[in-house]
Amino acid sequence: MAEQNPIVSIHDQGAGGNCNVVKEIIYPAGGRIEIRKIQLGDATLSVLEIWGAEYQEQNALLVHSERADEFLRLCGREKVPCAFIGEITGDGYIVLHDETDGSTPVNLHLEKVLGHMPQKTFRLDRVKRTRTPLELPEGLTVREALDRVLRLLSVGSKRFLVNKVDRSVTGLIAQQQCAGPLQLTVSDVAVIAQSHFGLSGAAISIGEQPVKGLISPAAMARMSVAEAVTNIVWAKVSAIEDIKCSGNWMWAPKLPGEGADLFDAAVAMRDIMIELGIAVDGGKDSLSMAARVTEASGKTEVVKSPGTLVISAYVTCPDITKVITPDIKMPGKSRLLFIDLGMEKDRTGGSALAQCFNQVGNESPDVDDAGLLKKSFQVIQKLIAEDMILSGHDRSDGGLITTLLEMAFAGNCGIEIELMQEARSGLQREIMPMLFSEELGMVIEYLPEHEKEILAAFAAEGIPCQLIGSTTIEKKVRVSLITEHSSRITVLDEDMQVLRAVWEETSYQLDRLQRNPACVDEEKKHIYDRKGLSFSLSFVPEPTASAIIQRDHKPKVAIIREEGSNGDREMTSAFFEAGFEPWDVTMTDFLDKKVNLEEFRGVVFVGGFSYADVLDSAKGWAGVIKFNKHIWQQFQAFYDRTDTFSLGVCNGCQLAALLGWVPWQGISDSSQPRFIHNKSGRFESRFVSLKILNSPSVMLKGMEN
Repeated sequence: MAEQNPIVSIHDQGAGGNCNVVKEIIYPAGGRIEIRKIQLGDATLSVLEIWGAEYQEQNALLVHSERADEFLRLCGREKVPCAFIGEITGDGYIVLHDETDGSTPVNLHLEKVLGHMPQKTFRLDRVKRTRTPLELPEGLTVREALDRVLRLLSVGSKRFLVNKVDRSVTGLIAQQQCAGPLQLTVSDVAVIAQSHFGLSGAAISIGEQPVKGLISPAAMARMSVAEAVTNIVWAKVSAIEDIKCSGNWMWAPKLPGEGADLFDAAVAMRDIMIELGIAVDGGKDSLSMAARVTEASGKTEVVKSPGTLVISAYVTCPDITKVITPDIKMPGKSRLLFIDLGMEKDRTGGSALAQCFNQVGNESPDVDDAGLLKKSFQVIQKLIAEDMILSGHDRSDGGLITTLLEMAFAGNCGIEIELMQEARSGLQREIMPMLFSEELGMVIEYLPEHEKEILAAFAAEGIPCQLIGSTTIEKKVRVSLITEHSSRITVLDEDMQVLRAVWEETSYQLDRLQRNPACVDEEKKHIYDRKGLSFSLSFVPEPTASAIIQRDHKPKVAIIREEGSNGDREMTSAFFEAGFEPWDVTMTDFLDKKVNLEEFRGVVFVGGFSYADVLDSAKGWAGVIKFNKHIWQQFQAFYDRTDTFSLGVCNGCQLAALLGWVPWQGISDSSQPRFIHNKSGRFESRFVSLKILNSPSVMLKGMEN
């Protein structure tokens, strides 16, 4: 509604409940609040309970008084409970009035609580850490180390997590968590479209490195910011300076030394963001991350969370099709280039390798040159714009070897890697730190014909990079160390699929705990050596003819939704693109007799869980139709017409079955399909290939086989 929006301001309720959100939204003008106007489920609550309870599923709004009735009508149509609880007075006071006895339990000038409050001084003491260098077992091989590192939760497959949530709601998801022909959980960046009709959108990424904070909170903060940057770089964005971040802090600052650590981390985050030209524009903090625990023996100890900063970065994306994913695209033809922003320091403190041996280490990776990181970002962005990068991945949890393996896992191929032992400093580099340190870095896949231009682009900015290998069709992983005397030592020679199975193992074990173990075991049998999905079309997809889109009298289709539906907007866009005239219709429109199906040629029951996020939730939706005589007659008349069609998706498909519309009306109750629990016992979000059979459906005509 743009300038016609009746809402002046909006604020979400959190800590402090009504007494906080209301006083903040009316500051500094002031207002008079009627406490008994607040909607309650329990009429026995006291004024104190109503005013201070921290139930959080609500917002406080300021609405133009002359638009109040219009706003209430909007809420009524959307089944949103709301109430006007007061008005702005302009005197700077917040007055809480109780109409039951005429009292004013609160009568306070807002400046007393939200004005220029005296600053509090915190006195923090530093506690010096004593950390010991990482000590690995004598004779530890790369293969043995991988057997542990690839099983670590922060490194291994996240299949157990992403397959149980819907990753495509809104129809605006341009890049979700999975990538490659096997849809493995390796994506660095999320990308969303701004609308269903254009290519502009936004890119989002995460950065967090809590274990490194056990060595250096400042290094942890810098690495968290840098990780968000090296993740978001794989989407072509408007500029690095356009990146904004949300900073989420989890800390126990009241414990000895922790407050000073939090201060150091905050200053470090601020400084690197200034150098990079990016900014924090919001966030949350949880500063009570410690608990006193009493054991059965009576012994009491304090358990605390590691100080953690989670950076959520987001930025405008002019073209959502310009996204680089980690899966290797052209095995057997392409090469791999390593951009080493750690400048061969190979510090292993706080690494997955250290964690796997119950150690922390004494030297954390760090961002020693933020300017180098910024220049690398800009060069990668330039190469993406020029279509010179096939795939790319950042170095993070698990180190360089994990970066390379995940690219091969997702690309379903092999790699040949050669690393030079001689360092620029003249010191010999050891293979374990080279492969497992989690310094900043990136790996890109490219075709040989672009090598000269790519190397020149990095060299022009003084960015260290080296050709480290090539991709192979053979599903083998070979890693060799080239010594200063040009001799080759093979440090890893393994079947890629064996290593991928190790990478999947922890996810497999967790999955068995949350769905039918038989399904998980069945999947594991095929996960070892599976092929990617293949799709074949019996027709050539083409845009709808302009003559159809531009015609004057388009068939009307009702996009019908109920409380909780969420698939209506992309459905509206799809029918609009196909040349229909889509109408947004809610069930309250039928109840209020504002709409009649006589004028529509099609109806669509959209997806999303009406009434409740549970199986069979369409029962409530079906009840609204079947138990209202006026509405039921409308739907029956529409069904009986010979010039209409219907479509039910997800929850809408359940509704169509409950109405008896699918497969057709009139069959016996015993033959009528019902939706029951699937074999896995859990929602499954996966890419599948389906074969379209001969069907009387108007929507599948000409798409057989």
